[in-house]
Amino acid sequence: MRAAGTFSVKAFVPTELGPDPAVPTGLPVGVARMEKHYEGEVVGRSATLFTAAFDQATGVGTYVAMESFEGSLHGRGGSFNFAHSATTSGSDRTAEFFTIVPSSGTGELAGISGAGGMAIDADGTHRIWFDYELGELS
Repeated sequence: MRAAGTFSVKAFVPTELGPDPAVPTGLPVGVARMEKHYEGEVVGRSATLFTAAFDQATGVGTYVAMESFEGSLHGRGGSFNFAHSATTSGSDRTAEFFTIVPSSGTGELAGISGAGGMAIDADGTHRIWFDYELGELS
């Protein structure tokens, strides 16, 4: 099944966490905590650990994120983790990765598996979709 929705970032809080030992590279690596809120067939919120090597001036870099989602897909409530990453040269998204973490589902989302994706429309609308299956509950 596919559940689609939109989301907004409610908080983006950079942390002091960084590579240790420090390794000088062409792009700085940073870690932030995020909170997102979702609407549509995907309803709820997520807490995200966001890591990136990114140049703010040029918009070039790569991010890797792990999200803990709590809410519902098509009205089925529960929680699960999902991971995603992408690279940008400033005006595109490439090398995209998106997966639901196996065995992470709870409640009516127990047994969830699958993938998905994210996109940002020209008007700035943030979109997300999950292509998922629900396994047998034990």
